Amino acid sequence: MTLPVAVLVSGRGSNLQAILDACASGALDARVVYVASNHAGVPALDRAASAGVPHGAFTVADFGSRAAAQAAMAEAVMRTDPRLVVHAGFDHILGPEYFVRLGGTPVINVHPALLPLFGGRGMYGVRVHESVLAAGATESGATVHRVHPDTIDLGEVVVQRRVPVLSGDTPEMLGARVLEQEHIAIVEAIRRFVLATTPLR
Repeated sequence: MTLPVAVLVSGRGSNLQAILDACASGALDARVVYVASNHAGVPALDRAASAGVPHGAFTVADFGSRAAAQAAMAEAVMRTDPRLVVHAGFDHILGPEYFVRLGGTPVINVHPALLPLFGGRGMYGVRVHESVLAAGATESGATVHRVHPDTIDLGEVVVQRRVPVLSGDTPEMLGARVLEQEHIAIVEAIRRFVLATTPLR
């Protein structure tokens, strides 16, 4: 059974593109049924449009509060009946209004470090790579993990991929290599959910 997947995005959407490409090539027996963003006009929504995927932006400016925007986003997502929700570069912490509406639908997130290291509130984007370098770590990587209400980067690890920290690395250089592994990790994580939901013949 082809797995219906909804994807939450905030920016460029390169992880979304990795998912779309894997679905289109047949490498992943899944289908992106909806893309939601907390920002309007971002490249990720253009990627969804180019792929013919229904999509929408749910901004605080439009809905009056983050809670209202997240509730509306969750309702839009669930109308497409996904079996998995993927946070692919989503930059807001999600509140109870979101999770209540998702019910028991599993949620996963991709994070640009080897959790549980360098996770938690405020740790996203280039801040993560700056922290890795400041700590003198010899490796970093990408983690895909389960997402649960009232936690940040603490869900069970689904996939991890490691990246060495090289002499002379800048946060941008390290981040570029980690991002390459995010693309691989997120597709592999979705594949594991596909296999888990495929009935035995």
